[in-house]
Amino acid sequence: MSINARLTELGIDLPAPAGAVANYVPFVRTGNLVHISGQLSNDASGGLKGTVGEDVTPEQAAAGARLCGINLIAQLNAALDGDLDRVVRVVKLGGFVQAGPGFTAIPAVINGCSDLMVEVFGDAGRHARSAVGVYQLPLGFAVEVDAIVEVR
Repeated sequence: MSINARLTELGIDLPAPAGAVANYVPFVRTGNLVHISGQLSNDASGGLKGTVGEDVTPEQAAAGARLCGINLIAQLNAALDGDLDRVVRVVKLGGFVQAGPGFTAIPAVINGCSDLMVEVFGDAGRHARSAVGVYQLPLGFAVEVDAIVEVR
C-alpha cells in the first residue's frame, strides 16, 4: 500500500506545510537524509498551547505530539515533491514538551508522534529519539518535534 493510501486509510489529510517563523528553512536535504525543523502542535484550529501537567493533560499533549507528526509528514511530503513512498526510514525524532514542575511523563507524550510514524510508515517508521521537557516552547505551543528521515 502506498503511503498516501495509508494516510487516507488513517483519515489524515496533510496540511499545507508551515513556513519558517525565523531565520531558518523548514527542511534541508543532504545526501539521502532530510532534516526537518521542529514542528509545533499546531493545526487549522490553533493547535495545542499551554503547559503539560498544568493546563494541558498528558492525553491532550500526546494528541498534540501526533499533530507535530502530521506536520512533520507534511514537510517531508514537500521535501519529496509529494512522493512519500521514497521514505526509507524515519531515523530519529527529537521531542520537546513544555512541561510544568513535577511533570515527568515526557516519553509518553512524545509517543503520540512516535506511534503515528509507525502507523504511517510501518517498520520504516521505527526510530531513535529524544524526549525532553522544557520550560517554554515557541509561541506557547505545548509540544514540538523535529526529525531526520532517510530517503531515496
